[in-house]
Amino acid sequence: MATKSSVSTGNIDLDNKINEWLKWNKDPNAEHEIEKLLRNDNAKTLSNLFLKRLEFGTAGLRGCMGPGYSQMNDLVIVQTAQGLSKYLIDVVLNAPEKGVIIGYDGRHCSKRFAELTAAIFIAQNVKVYLFSKVVPTPFIPYGILKFKCAAGVMVTASHNPKDDNGYKVYWENGAQIISPHDKKIQKHILDNLNPAESSWNVMEVYGSTLYKDPWDDIMQNYFHDLKETVLYPEVNRNTILKFTYTPMHGVGYEYMSAAFDAASLKPFIVVEEQKLPDPEFPTVKYPNPEEGKSALDLSIKVANENSSSIILANDPDADRLACATKLKNGEWYIFSGNELGALLGWWMMHTYQVQHSDTDFSNVYMLASTVSSKILAAMAKQEGFNFEETLTGFKWMGNRTVELNRADKTVIFAYEEAIGFMCNSNALDKDGISAGMHVAELSAYLETMGLTLRDKLDEIYALYGHHISKNSYWICHEPDVIKSIFERLRSYTGKPNTYPTSILNGKYPIVGVRDLTTGYDNTKPENKAVLPVSKSSEMITFTFKNGLVVTLRTSGTEPKIKYYSELCAPPEEQDVKVLKNTLDEMVLAIVVEFLQPEVNGLVPRAS
Repeated sequence: MATKSSVSTGNIDLDNKINEWLKWNKDPNAEHEIEKLLRNDNAKTLSNLFLKRLEFGTAGLRGCMGPGYSQMNDLVIVQTAQGLSKYLIDVVLNAPEKGVIIGYDGRHCSKRFAELTAAIFIAQNVKVYLFSKVVPTPFIPYGILKFKCAAGVMVTASHNPKDDNGYKVYWENGAQIISPHDKKIQKHILDNLNPAESSWNVMEVYGSTLYKDPWDDIMQNYFHDLKETVLYPEVNRNTILKFTYTPMHGVGYEYMSAAFDAASLKPFIVVEEQKLPDPEFPTVKYPNPEEGKSALDLSIKVANENSSSIILANDPDADRLACATKLKNGEWYIFSGNELGALLGWWMMHTYQVQHSDTDFSNVYMLASTVSSKILAAMAKQEGFNFEETLTGFKWMGNRTVELNRADKTVIFAYEEAIGFMCNSNALDKDGISAGMHVAELSAYLETMGLTLRDKLDEIYALYGHHISKNSYWICHEPDVIKSIFERLRSYTGKPNTYPTSILNGKYPIVGVRDLTTGYDNTKPENKAVLPVSKSSEMITFTFKNGLVVTLRTSGTEPKIKYYSELCAPPEEQDVKVLKNTLDEMVLAIVVEFLQPEVNGLVPRAS
């Protein structure tokens, strides 16, 4: 084993950090990896591992698993849990009695990280609800509200590559943490880096009087609550539709099965090769159903073999939902997140109308992120319910739902275009299990009228106006390049706050610019944005005279520059082909003129 005296890289700060690591780390495999790097004199890699630290943010932690302070490993988790536990005890009244609920997915190390977290909270005399098996992410926010916990932790990297893991934290209100909690937790982490010896005693968790397995209680309550939202159980029971389902090597199979049972739907056809949790994700390049057909190839094969016309797919932690339907010509149509948002938004509105005879929408709300379609806004305008836009991410929609609920308002639906849907406010986060059940129920209802999901989507657009979207991303691993791209857009003529005024040499004028990194918005008084501003992420929205809205933003967890575009047209403008051609022309111009992929060495999204 390496010792303090044996570490000498020529950099005193680096040597000190490595020695500190070796002193505190208890994982021999991680130590062997460091020894190998030391033997190979790999100073650059060692510097990246030890002189940088994985920072705790509003998404908690997410990164590659491996040794050092900049990756996900036992020591980083212990330090994070120590800081989080100290912060909770400091700021939440009766936190030890309220306790924390902890879950994990099927990734490498997820259960280990969850047990380490539990051990640390128990060492602080905090009650711990630690699940005894893998669970969907929405079980954590749901469990916080059911047990009235002080907080919740879900160990998952969602749909990230197999080498990643993450640490997602929810507050006592059941929603993901937002500022200033993230910064204060980070400070408490840095103030409590030295791991207590009791931190590593994971096997003592299960014998502690402070430990409880919440699985049975949550299963019973969650699916009871879900059953209460089912509208037409008799229709579901008698539908001739066949559903194919894949959990994408994740946790979803058992839970989606229970959801179908709660809705009185016949069992679905499962993609056997992807049925059980497998941290290697052997059948998919990326375990992300949002990637489209490449992620659904096996599902399509299974559906065709079984004469199934609808595919439902969860990501590995089952908080997202993808859906595809077989068209009359035999082709498969994969719905975008915005299209599913339109369908589920209509269905939740219909459900509310049926279950509330007065159909008073004055206190009813739907939410969507600012980069999602404006279709819910168009529905709200005609139907009389309220619509609000939030910043990107369910942390914002979850916390806004809490505020609205406290004001005696009812949030019946919230969504983001990245196939995330919240179909009531039982769990204040996206929930791929409940969303999957509701899509299946909507499909069965439509089938009684001879309609498909695609037919219903066309009806929605005919009634509320066509909303044509085109979203994608470019990959860039150089933070400085990303920064220069956005800074160029902010000083387009060489002066501050001089953004582009058009594309294609004036063919399509820009009438509105909102920059939520700097707080600039030329459509508001004094050019000040209304939505919250975050200097730590890039986000600029351009509104064009012809109704196109485009947002360029960076990802908080991946090396991507994302773009979101939508062309909104009134119901009377029915020529979809013309709209799509216009959208394609404008998006191409925006990419070429604003992002300059060739100049900046950007890598396109894999097809």
